[in-house]
Amino acid sequence: MMINKQQDTTSMAISEAQLVLAEKRTSLAVLRTGIAVLALPLTVVSFLIVTSKYYDAIHVLHFLIPLSIINISLIILGLYLIIRSVYRLRHYDKLMHEIKQNHSVISKFIA
Repeated sequence: MMINKQQDTTSMAISEAQLVLAEKRTSLAVLRTGIAVLALPLTVVSFLIVTSKYYDAIHVLHFLIPLSIINISLIILGLYLIIRSVYRLRHYDKLMHEIKQNHSVISKFIA
């Protein structure tokens, strides 16, 4: 009976660790997406600066204003995704630390 209980506890600890690691992987994917979303407006602005000698800003202002609004929105979205995923990653690191402290069987497998 004691061995069965110990196996159940070990199995539960492994399941908790797998769940936390899966959530951490998801947060890393969100971080990667946030970086990509943040890079897009910077690329568009760089392209506009490079090609600025071919147009007059006053004549294309009706294009530049909506583009600027979209770029600002993408920057805000990218920053939100990055900040949120960093907070979640720290939270999952704390959970993993707690799991390692509570279950010595797992601590030797997870650095």
